[in-house]
Amino acid sequence: MDAEPTSARIVRAFALGGVAVLLAGCATMPTHGEIRSVQGSQGVDSQVRVFGVPPADKAMPDEIVKGFLEAMTSDDPQLETARKYLTEGAAGSWKPGSTVTVLKSGLGRSQVTSEKDADGPRWKVTGEKLATVDERSAYQPEINGAKYEWVLQLVQENKQWRIANPPQSLVLSESDFQRIYMPVNKYYFAGSALVADPVYVRQRADPDSRMDPTTQTVQSLLSGPSNWLGPVVESSFPTGTELREGTKSLSYDGQNTLRVPLNEKAEHVTQPQCKKMATQLLYSVKDLTGSRLDQVELLHSDGKSSLCSVNDSTAATIAGRPRAPEYQYFVDNEKRLVRMKIDNASEDQQPKAEPVPGPLSTPAPFSISSAAVTYDERRAAVVSEDGHGLYVVQMSGVGPMPQGPVVTSKGAKATDTLTAPSWDAAGDLWVADRDPQHPGLWRVPGGVGTPEKVQVAGLNDRKIAALKASADGVRIALLLEENGRKTLWVGRIERPDAKTNAESVSVRELRPAAPQMADVTAMSWAPRGRLLVVGRESRGVVQARYMLADGSMVAASLPGAAGLAAIAAAVSEEESKPKPVVGYSSDGIVWLPPGAQWRTVAAGGQAPVYPG
Repeated sequence: MDAEPTSARIVRAFALGGVAVLLAGCATMPTHGEIRSVQGSQGVDSQVRVFGVPPADKAMPDEIVKGFLEAMTSDDPQLETARKYLTEGAAGSWKPGSTVTVLKSGLGRSQVTSEKDADGPRWKVTGEKLATVDERSAYQPEINGAKYEWVLQLVQENKQWRIANPPQSLVLSESDFQRIYMPVNKYYFAGSALVADPVYVRQRADPDSRMDPTTQTVQSLLSGPSNWLGPVVESSFPTGTELREGTKSLSYDGQNTLRVPLNEKAEHVTQPQCKKMATQLLYSVKDLTGSRLDQVELLHSDGKSSLCSVNDSTAATIAGRPRAPEYQYFVDNEKRLVRMKIDNASEDQQPKAEPVPGPLSTPAPFSISSAAVTYDERRAAVVSEDGHGLYVVQMSGVGPMPQGPVVTSKGAKATDTLTAPSWDAAGDLWVADRDPQHPGLWRVPGGVGTPEKVQVAGLNDRKIAALKASADGVRIALLLEENGRKTLWVGRIERPDAKTNAESVSVRELRPAAPQMADVTAMSWAPRGRLLVVGRESRGVVQARYMLADGSMVAASLPGAAGLAAIAAAVSEEESKPKPVVGYSSDGIVWLPPGAQWRTVAAGGQAPVYPG
């Protein structure tokens, strides 16, 4: 390994058996040629901490540039070492804050030689943008692989070369971003439903600057929802609510209670509003910490007296989450809608399919191709086998089948008819017509109202191949097909109200939900506002992965995804009784219980779904 200038080295600390071992990093970078690559960390290792090294005395301009770019990847949230590479004025004014530019790989750098600059040499840094993280810590994937470019101006200050114009955001490779930042959901209300708003916070604790993950999450929650979700959700916290002045960090007591002192803006809220505030906070921090948190107490601005508190059970009532499903549903070989008891998921007990109750338990006037069941499991929406009619049927009593469909399609081919339907927790029914002559997304209010055609901004000429409304009713996942390729997008559902000023229901601001995948086969909403996606990356194999709704990838993946043509996950967040993932493959209906392997539970069948 070639020796490098001190300014270009980074120090990495590894936790090994409680002993901190400091290693001087020695990056393998070219020392000759026009383009020089600043490599990101190799892989993601949460055990590794990276610290920048200050510039050497009389360091050359290329060493300053290289050292600064590496120092930006350090675990120092205040970037004190990176600032040492800047002029005094630039160091004082540089405030990248929480904004981050995420690149697919490291930065390329080259000296600008096309024109003479009297102030000093200039270096251009370039890369391919993967995503940006905005001032509200929200992740936004790049759709078209835009190029990143910034020109650094070097000047001499006190006979030392320094950078006068640092980038306006942190610039990190994907691996460095994943090492430094972690995803967490903060929660806001849409009506009575609690909605996950994914953001990224730094993983490393720095209590002196409020940079521990818990405090960051609370501060992000108080600052309000992301720009994308903001038009359709509300925070229960009064405008201007912040942590009590002087609060440096938040921690739990021996009873797993988090006490949060707020400023005077929260002094005069009612108890119901206060408990909604505490519910937002409990779910946001619990998403970060898992099961360690049992209760949240909000404190007055004196930091001592209580405003209100909520525990798990109280918050669950306020949050309006869908109840845990009792059954899993699919269409059997006889084209009937059937169900299986989920509790029969153990390997030594094979679940048995039974016809759903109500009119569908008797011979129906038509065969079924797909279905959706309401969250209370009292009604089903079924699409006829030819795909031309959508019917809503009670799953109780012995009443007759409905007289006619609520939505019809005139598509000539099976792929040009109705998609599988989907319910949201408000009881609205969604379906898309793939007929090239009359394409459209339809919403049936309450499952019984007059169907409304929903405008989808940015759909252009793409066809909706499949859809799934989120339980909270403010997002919809759309599988869009263009030139034989299917990609996954999430849109924001805007309804007529005083906040949106909308005249009708519409879907706005489509954004890619699985940009890493070249082709998507199937998808489903999953707990904590995530998506479970089956697809393949470019020149890759088929895989099933959990994705955040913002399009960033979650590490968890499922085994043996090849051959899956459909997939479904229960959105219930009952941690004590997690439900198996269900899929459809050539083997029939298959289940993947937590911690187990796929197993066939029904030979044949198709279109497996959970309520929703």
